[in-house]
Amino acid sequence: MTMNEHTLAPTSPQLPTLSRVIPWLRIGLNGLLVLFLAFDGITKVFRVAPVIEACQKMGLGPDTVVGIGLLLLVCTTLYATPRTAILGAILLTGYLGGAAATHVIAGSGTFPTAFAIGFGVLVWVGMILREPRWCQWMLRRQ
Repeated sequence: MTMNEHTLAPTSPQLPTLSRVIPWLRIGLNGLLVLFLAFDGITKVFRVAPVIEACQKMGLGPDTVVGIGLLLLVCTTLYATPRTAILGAILLTGYLGGAAATHVIAGSGTFPTAFAIGFGVLVWVGMILREPRWCQWMLRRQ
């Protein structure tokens, strides 16, 4: 055996590279976000009984729930559309921040508040996965 034969590592199946994983992660994360937010908006617009009851427990009247649902659907549509995704992300951040504040004021507990904040973070992770240059731009600005 030559020296080169001893230094070669045994062949193993190639692990997926980051460039192959990122597109699937981007599609999966953004798809799940859009589906969840659209579902939440639709249940508010159609006044699904458990949603109306939960909103009333938080001090939101049934007449405001439809408007909140429509607002969420508009923000989600903007986020899902590539040309308006950044505007949608900004608006969803405000929407989810308002949801977190409402949970704090209503005394809903830690989980609902953290859930709203977590979704806000996921919106921006999805945006960075869509366009990694934004992350590089932010890091360069510091």
